[in-house]
Amino acid sequence: MTKTIFFSAGEPSGDQHTARLIEALADRHPKFRFRGFGGPEMRRAGCKLDYELTQMAVMGIVEVLPQLRKFFSIADLATDAFASGQVDAVVLVDFPGFNWHIAKRAKKFGIPVYYYLPPQLWAWGRWRIRKMRRYVDHVLSVLPFEHQWYSDQGLNTQFVGHPFFDAVAERPLDPTVLRRFEEHRSRGRRLVAVLPGSRQHEVHRNWPVMLEAIRRLAAQHRDVHFLVAAFRDSHCLWCRDQMNPADASLPIDFFVGKTSEAIEAAECAMMVSGSVSLELMARNTPAAVIYRAGRVLYATGRALVRVPSITLPNLIAGKTVFPEFASVGNPEPAVRFLRDSVGRMLTDHSYRQQLGTQLQELRLRYGRPGATGRTADVLSQSLGILPTACGEAANCETERAAA
Repeated sequence: MTKTIFFSAGEPSGDQHTARLIEALADRHPKFRFRGFGGPEMRRAGCKLDYELTQMAVMGIVEVLPQLRKFFSIADLATDAFASGQVDAVVLVDFPGFNWHIAKRAKKFGIPVYYYLPPQLWAWGRWRIRKMRRYVDHVLSVLPFEHQWYSDQGLNTQFVGHPFFDAVAERPLDPTVLRRFEEHRSRGRRLVAVLPGSRQHEVHRNWPVMLEAIRRLAAQHRDVHFLVAAFRDSHCLWCRDQMNPADASLPIDFFVGKTSEAIEAAECAMMVSGSVSLELMARNTPAAVIYRAGRVLYATGRALVRVPSITLPNLIAGKTVFPEFASVGNPEPAVRFLRDSVGRMLTDHSYRQQLGTQLQELRLRYGRPGATGRTADVLSQSLGILPTACGEAANCETERAAA
């Protein structure tokens, strides 16, 4: 019997993770059908897109407010799909501000709702747990402490692991780019990856700080070369435009779509806080983490955030593995933080070795691939596609991963 799953993924990373999940589900049974909201990766994987939602994710809050009517009209497309009676399950992927509306509409039609990469309510906005209880039937948790937290809140929760580790394991690295990096090392250069963020507003807030830190590090460490890995062409062009004529001599290269190669080749990194920290963990590359915020957002965060770190590996470890700094106002403290933290990684061998050991322990315990397959098994069993025995095996694997 054909089963149709409606996906709603609004972030580029969610598009990628969902595409792999769609492929895993299709491998398990040819009668799955996929539709919903997402991006080009999901379309390539065989999902019929009712709307390309990921194009809306590049907006900051100022740009989103005038588009609220547009978001509601997109949500109405989901209502039409649910009313047709041809959707058997809804899988939400991150993007909670919009996906709450999709969950609410699905429940009106009695369609089971699964949340994959669920909202980080354990960090802030805990009052929204009432929405999760009301509108979400199954939480597919990707972090070990997150699984425990949602279970404690009374939700039906299964720990499947983070799909980011699948992406790291499956993505082939570009040998041409790696050879180029190796040429730098052969000339005695030490490589530092620079990751300025995946959203435009993140890049605009953080890159000027990173660029000033690069200037100071380059003056102190003559053997260092910086690899700036931009997420989009527009980000790369903007970063280059912020450089002045005196920066022409900086030992720096810019790349688009080569984040994994830069992380793999680098001795250490400076980065904007985000899920890419999991790839640094998986590739055993230590990093200094910053996040620049406006005064209103910073004040709101101070009032609402209930976790001791802005970096996922630190939260998983329960201690500081990646040094981090949340910055507002005067950028000078953030510049000094990056200069000093990266400088220490470059000069203090015992410190760098200690970070490497901690990252390796985290990777071995929590960074193993297989999350996508486990999630596909849980969904297939729940929808009656896989027999019970197979589903039990999937649950056992999930329990082992959570142990």
